[in-house]
Amino acid sequence: MSRLLLALTTWCLVIAVGTAAEGDKPYRPEAGKFPALDHSLAYRGELVFVDHANRRGSLRVRSSGVFFQNAPRPFALLPYGIVRYHGAPADLRDVPLGTVMHVRAYLPPDPATSAVPVLPLDNKDAVNHVLLLEDEPSHCQRAGSVWNLTEVTLKNNAGMIVARCEAKAGGDAKADDEQMTIDAATRIWRGRECLSLAELVAEGAWPADGKKSLDGQPVQLGITWRPTPDGIFNRFHISDIWLDDIAMQRAAANQNETHKAFIRSRWMPAFVDAVAYGAFGRATVTATLFGGMDETLYADFRKGGGAMMNAAENTLKHDQGACGPQHMASAGSLVDVTRMDGDVPLGSSGIRIRLETDLITEGLRPGCVVRVRPDNWPVVQLPREEFINDGDITERFPGPGIFPKY
Repeated sequence: MSRLLLALTTWCLVIAVGTAAEGDKPYRPEAGKFPALDHSLAYRGELVFVDHANRRGSLRVRSSGVFFQNAPRPFALLPYGIVRYHGAPADLRDVPLGTVMHVRAYLPPDPATSAVPVLPLDNKDAVNHVLLLEDEPSHCQRAGSVWNLTEVTLKNNAGMIVARCEAKAGGDAKADDEQMTIDAATRIWRGRECLSLAELVAEGAWPADGKKSLDGQPVQLGITWRPTPDGIFNRFHISDIWLDDIAMQRAAANQNETHKAFIRSRWMPAFVDAVAYGAFGRATVTATLFGGMDETLYADFRKGGGAMMNAAENTLKHDQGACGPQHMASAGSLVDVTRMDGDVPLGSSGIRIRLETDLITEGLRPGCVVRVRPDNWPVVQLPREEFINDGDITERFPGPGIFPKY
């Protein structure tokens, strides 16, 4: 077996679904299926490190202890893991450090190919492979909740907001008040305007000095963390306030366009369901496109249209990308594009394609990750950190040798 074949076989994706475990043990995804969201562990923390090329990072997880003393907890996105920022699809590179994120995660499906440390099951940090990573407004919109502002206290263009996160439709559940800081850097969005704290004060909406009731004003909040001078170590900070739906929709639309351009240049990720081999290198590859993206991207996959499919690693890096991913990709036509009936699990688009090619390449095997480009997407060169050359799996994570010697 060649080194390339061995490496690509090693990279084959273990697609997952959480299954019931005994007692309170965390779930390890099973091969062949996407995970059920309700089998995941939920937690929340500050994004403190990102390695976007390898789809991994670290979060300082909020707990009952002193927040700034909590060591960052590493995480890796599952190949079909979804990131959402400002209520829209995102890549890790889009999310600023310091942003407070909500997480749904599992044990690593295959410890041998984990991009982060694999820990014993009794370690609270062992559940570190993420299906869903979302900021505060994305989480609230998915959950159907909203922040209701109770009161604001200001002095010298900084202060405190008291707010409650509650169901948008109301209900009997009583939410607790939470205090969060604001300052002159807090962005306040209203319709098509971006206001400063000083401008709200000048309008008379907020006091220049002192306290004012806000009567439960419904908003969406962007939440971060920053050191506090008064010994309150678990208090969060408000980076953004969206005062109305128009402002939130504009933020989502801007982020959505950023992500669409990114996916068109890197190709749509998917996993291979089946391969039917023909003579002389011909084959028909059936694959399921990953989910969580804008519908206009999926609409570009049309029956009868041309497409390219290239092998990828479980961090979604292209293989053989030195001359562009198209150099080693299998080209052909989409002989079928179908949508799955019923509920689609998170991580899957529910869209299955069949690509007929006259030259099947290594790495396009059942269970393996691929990236697919419909023929109306651009052909571009990838930056060096986003592809693996010659099938060398050791290139996944650059070492000290990437730095020049002076």
